[in-house]
Amino acid sequence: MKIVSKYLSNIALLFILLTAFNGYSNSEPSKEGQVNGEEEVSAYIQHHIKDAHDFHLFSYTDSEGERQHVGAPLPVIVWSSNGLVTFMSSEFHHDDNGEVLVERNGLKFVKFHSKIYELPATAEVAEFNEEHHIENGAKVLDLSITKSVVGILLVGLLMLLGFSALARQYKNKKIPTGFGRVLEPLVIYVRDEIARPNIGEKKYRKFTGYLLTVFFFIWILNLLGLTPFGFNVTGQLAVTAALAIFTLIIYTVSGNREYWQHILWMPGVPVLIRPVLAVIELAGTFLIKPFSLLVRLFANISAGHIVVMSLIAIMFTLKNSLGVVGATGLSLVLSFFITLIEVLVAFLQAYIFTMLSALFIGMAVAEHDHGHAHDDHGHEVPDAKDVRENFI
Repeated sequence: MKIVSKYLSNIALLFILLTAFNGYSNSEPSKEGQVNGEEEVSAYIQHHIKDAHDFHLFSYTDSEGERQHVGAPLPVIVWSSNGLVTFMSSEFHHDDNGEVLVERNGLKFVKFHSKIYELPATAEVAEFNEEHHIENGAKVLDLSITKSVVGILLVGLLMLLGFSALARQYKNKKIPTGFGRVLEPLVIYVRDEIARPNIGEKKYRKFTGYLLTVFFFIWILNLLGLTPFGFNVTGQLAVTAALAIFTLIIYTVSGNREYWQHILWMPGVPVLIRPVLAVIELAGTFLIKPFSLLVRLFANISAGHIVVMSLIAIMFTLKNSLGVVGATGLSLVLSFFITLIEVLVAFLQAYIFTMLSALFIGMAVAEHDHGHAHDDHGHEVPDAKDVRENFI
């Protein structure tokens, strides 16, 4: 336990140090150079939580007065009117306002609010209407390797390497060593505290692999979102929706006869009420449950990023009233403590998503025998159904 605590303490310290500089490494906009007003702050926060076609760490003004950006470009892959077109995101020169045109294969592209548009061959600039939308271009099918995609691939690779090493250790020894000592109690926790109580002793092994994958995938991505690399993968609605759909498919396909009977033709209630209950149950199964999964994760992670960035923005919005030192100090202290809370939220949201997924799967595969086992003293032993009811 001392070794595990040492590992966890070192990891926590590393993330605290990284998150302390999270907003400061991203505290300058891509074009203007300084954030002064509330509108610039709001625009920058909205830009920060969105996906991006490149990594932008920070910007600075050189001795010649030119704006320089530090980051890394990513591949842009789009399906245009002439087929597949590829180029690096550096061709846009960090422009996100539709001002820089990129010509490839006789086509012209601009990037506006992280969306890529194809312009006519005769167009020289992107034209905007009164609502500030591009009117002489059309969105293309974007298959690019964005920052969120890189985060997903990175976490997938880390999980593959980490758990493969842990599995190899179990072949040769009963007690893992090294980083495996950190992973083992977490794996056992998900198995014994989430999968087994909610799904039941007979069938929990079948779904434990998925629950472990979801738990560590969300947790690590949440932690990466607190680093200066600016990942906000679990704050993207498409990602949380995909995770919720995976859970939906699993409990829909795995549902037994009694599960569907209780949904489509509820036993024990008047016949005239059963069709009404069927509609409500179907809506809950296919809409409400996955919607609750995706919105809870998306909203909490996005809100956390917005709060942290808003506290960091104090150094700009209050520098006139508090002074540079006062505003920066207040921003640093508040953002540091809220980041500590976000480290807890990162784990909590992974736990809640995994717990609810296990709960929904357990409801689908439960055997309604309406009986309880008893211990040696004659007391009823809680089963998976009791655990789910108590959790709800």
